[in-house]
Amino acid sequence: MSATNNTTSSTAASNGPWDAKLQQFHGGQDWANLDNFVEDFSVTTNAFGMPDSAKRVAIQSVEHSHHYPPADQEPAKSSLARFLWPEEFETERDRLILGNGASELIDLVIRMAPRGTWRPGPFRTQYKEYERSACNNDYDLLSAESLDKANVACLVNPCNPTGDYLDLPELKKWISDNVLPGGYVLIDESMQPWHSSEFRQHSLTTQRQYVEDLYKEQGISIFVMHSWTKLWCCTGLRLGSVVCPTAEHMRAIKKIQVPWSVNTVALAFLNAVVQDDEYLAKTWKMTPVWRQQTIDRISEMFPDWEFHGREFLSWIWLDTKSEDVAQKAIDLARAAGVPVRSGRPGYNLPTFIRLAVRESAKVDVLLGAWKSI
Repeated sequence: MSATNNTTSSTAASNGPWDAKLQQFHGGQDWANLDNFVEDFSVTTNAFGMPDSAKRVAIQSVEHSHHYPPADQEPAKSSLARFLWPEEFETERDRLILGNGASELIDLVIRMAPRGTWRPGPFRTQYKEYERSACNNDYDLLSAESLDKANVACLVNPCNPTGDYLDLPELKKWISDNVLPGGYVLIDESMQPWHSSEFRQHSLTTQRQYVEDLYKEQGISIFVMHSWTKLWCCTGLRLGSVVCPTAEHMRAIKKIQVPWSVNTVALAFLNAVVQDDEYLAKTWKMTPVWRQQTIDRISEMFPDWEFHGREFLSWIWLDTKSEDVAQKAIDLARAAGVPVRSGRPGYNLPTFIRLAVRESAKVDVLLGAWKSI
């Protein structure tokens, strides 16, 4: 293998509940062990928290949890289809399937994919579940810098954690340049809906003709992955989906997916949350504002730190330029009850820190903790 798996690269001290020999490190675990917990800056969830309207429906659905959830994932699946394709959802929903978080669907698609080589997107690093699944399924890993086309390519767009982003023409060119005929492409658009109220026109989900033509002409299958737990701040519910190139691909996933993969509470939440237009409107309005305010404040304190990512993103990826400074910032944040994500475990970028966009009162606590750096 020409690239190494980072599953075991984390130090034992930073792994928390993760088994470093068997599992890929992921953030969002520190909060449960903090007696003085204030806010979790380590996860890229929505600063507005879980939408109240959908939360109420989810709580009410517990009353029906003595029944099995619907095996066809309805009506939640159709409701999500209507959210993705307001006009064409009836013709598009047969390409859509829900999962127990995006991680389940990533693993299922890569199990189905043609064996051979695997490559990540062109960025310095990206969400590691794709690489983990490729390693578990014995792919030969290519580096992001490799000039060879791969049988399977996985690109996170916008890229978590780096904040890099390819517009549709750039994304299509990358696919053309990096995927072998007959290959699979997994494009993770989990953070794409943060773009704006017009996110759909910037998404591969609405490029059906392009996807169909690529499959017919070159046999290349494009899967658009979504984790919905960040946008609607419900990571504990585990909600993901994939838009497949054809209905036949969707049925192939359904055949190997375990029954009742998405539970009753998660389905009820999803069915309600896609109708909360007010929640998304304030998300699109305030996230860029709070993000820039946070960058401005940190820049005043630490003018040498470097910030990465597009203005609409729900997190900031920053380079402190020093391993010692980064570790001190991480330790101080945790001690103050506002944990941030280290770039060391998983990503092997020890000078980097990722912090979520949050309202100014919560940022006050974080920056107060960093005064002693």
